[in-house]
Amino acid sequence: MGAIFRREFGAYFTSSIAYIFLAVFWIFSGFFFYQSSLYTATTDMSGLFQSLFLVIIFLIPILTMRLFSEEKKQKTEQGLLTAPVSLGEIVFGKYFAALMLYTIGILMPFLYALILSAFGHVEWGIVFSNFLALFLLGMAFIAVGTLVSALTENQIAAAVMSFVGLMALYMVDVIGEYISFEWVKTVCEWLSFYRKYYAITCGLFNVTTVVFYVSVAAIFNYLTIRVFERRRWS
Repeated sequence: MGAIFRREFGAYFTSSIAYIFLAVFWIFSGFFFYQSSLYTATTDMSGLFQSLFLVIIFLIPILTMRLFSEEKKQKTEQGLLTAPVSLGEIVFGKYFAALMLYTIGILMPFLYALILSAFGHVEWGIVFSNFLALFLLGMAFIAVGTLVSALTENQIAAAVMSFVGLMALYMVDVIGEYISFEWVKTVCEWLSFYRKYYAITCGLFNVTTVVFYVSVAAIFNYLTIRVFERRRWS
């Protein structure tokens, strides 16, 4: 898995994907930091983290679109599947490479918190909990994008399909409001990614939320492995 991780992580920087992702994320995070904290003269960074949810939905597909679709397009998938490594190592090697780049990007708010600490008191506990929420959200969304990338050989199609899927997850509680069945509303509320994320950014940390995001990441990575198991034996 280590070799696949290093290969995939290095590939992000030999292409333009890493630079595009980091530049766009840092530009938007800087804008929201100015708007929610500097402009309003407050050390509360909750507004920044709440705004980053939609930014992540747009940027995660950029990270994941080439993970497996590129292998299929360049006809290197069979070589990867017949390599002396398990399918789990292949999937998680690529998954953790994307997660590592994502983590580098979301470290920027800590710099913003340091800037704010020079002018006032910063609640570091809230900053760390917000960072954890952003990290867990990325874990789940990257797993979704990884599965989508495994299902197509076109990077653009993978990016579009990932974006549509993530938007659907974002809108799930909104959809529930237009359904009359109470049990459907309850299910939609329980599956709401944004509701859980927003609660943490407001200081309502819940262990079940952590379990939810980790479970989503595990399920979608498992499904990705199953996709390649079928291809290996077909």
